[in-house]
Amino acid sequence: MNDHVTKTIFACCTLVLFASASAHAAGTPEQRRACRKDAMTFCREFVPNVKKITACMEANKAKLSPVCRTQFK
Repeated sequence: MNDHVTKTIFACCTLVLFASASAHAAGTPEQRRACRKDAMTFCREFVPNVKKITACMEANKAKLSPVCRTQFK
C-alpha cells in the first residue's frame, strides 16, 4: 500500500473518532490507536466517506476490540 493511501486511511480513522467522541472531547492519539486496526479490518471499503466509516464501526461494534469499543460509548 502506498504512503498516500495509508495516510488517507489514517486520516479517515481519525475523523471517525472525532465524529464518535462527545462534542466536548477531541480524539486523542490513544483513541486513534485504539481503533485504527478495527477501522482497517471492518470498514476499509468506506474510505474516505467518514459518515459511512462511522456507521460501519457502529454496525460492527460487537466485533471491535474492547479498547476501541469503549470509544463508541
